[in-house]
Amino acid sequence: MKKICVVTATRAEYGLLRPVIDKLASSEDIELQLVVTGMHLSPEFGLTYREIEEDGYPIRKKIEMLLSSDTEPAITKSMAVALMGFADFFADDRPDIVVILGDRYEMLMTATAAMIAKIPIAHIHGGELTEGAYDDAIRHSITKMSQLHFASTEEYQRRIIQLGECPERVFNVGALGVESIKKIKLLSKEELEKNLNFSIQDNTFVVTYHPVTLETFSSEVQFSNLLQVIDRHQEWKVIFTKANADTDGRIINRMIDEYVGKHNERCIAFSSLGQLRYLSVLQYCSAVVGNSSSGIIEVPSFHIPTINIGNRQQGRITGGSVIHCGYESSEIEEAINKALSSEFMEMIKGYMNPYEGINTSEKIVGKIKEVLAKGIDTKKKFYDIKVSN
Repeated sequence: MKKICVVTATRAEYGLLRPVIDKLASSEDIELQLVVTGMHLSPEFGLTYREIEEDGYPIRKKIEMLLSSDTEPAITKSMAVALMGFADFFADDRPDIVVILGDRYEMLMTATAAMIAKIPIAHIHGGELTEGAYDDAIRHSITKMSQLHFASTEEYQRRIIQLGECPERVFNVGALGVESIKKIKLLSKEELEKNLNFSIQDNTFVVTYHPVTLETFSSEVQFSNLLQVIDRHQEWKVIFTKANADTDGRIINRMIDEYVGKHNERCIAFSSLGQLRYLSVLQYCSAVVGNSSSGIIEVPSFHIPTINIGNRQQGRITGGSVIHCGYESSEIEEAINKALSSEFMEMIKGYMNPYEGINTSEKIVGKIKEVLAKGIDTKKKFYDIKVSN
């Protein structure tokens, strides 16, 4: 029986990985090692490991790592704690392969410990670009440490190969989040409003804003510009989902709490909506505003607009329902007005989501099992692309 370790550190990441976790947990020939770390174990971010337990998945190991600060030195020290924790876990309970998704610093430490322990890595969502955040460098670093690659589009598949990875180990499977939208049974409006204790009406927005970690323009200034726009439109209702544990994320979360405290008749905030509630909200809201990858990858499947602010997601493939704008309040307001126009709403009804795949989680699990059955060597050759003169 092969031991497959799946690592999750955030609420959003767990929601994306859940179909993979589910298939592995129900496989008779697989021993699932589910490891949780990062924000899952933090009271400040909602202790979301409890959601995993409520879903019925046994957690193999909890690895504490977060310090109670999000300054650059504190993030670096949290990474050091994570590296030690994963080093111990891989020494004590060695898996046959580690499955990680994305580009966060928690996953960089997971991959580093696995690489040193000579444990193969399967990486999901490699090859993408987010030029405004240090996640970009982390993602490509994880690619170079991984043996299997599951890309969400053909262009990202090509980029992974461009980074020197063998084409036979790189697979375009689509995005897990899009698969979940097609398969999950979402809440009705009545169920959702009762669950949230919040009435969803016309011009209800979801706002998710994360720090732009490579910007000199401060998170506080950026986010205050968005709040100024929201403040000018008392007819809007807003569901805030809070920022991740990135540098300056606590500044944004403090500003959200202060704003909601003054406008609780039309605004509400959540540390974690969870996948079911988040996707259910998207059914009934008018638009998603902020700089989250979800606005680029999952939201277009609901045929509602995304207003993507600033440079955090710069470089990602985006569909026609995504409107890009700058940080200034005038730019944000102009983009939202465009998104709400009847012409734009009508236009995006027929747009396809570029991240849509077929049986994404099934392909990922099937390929991992196939490779493990044959055996996989952690040693890799650099694949050179031949360029004609």
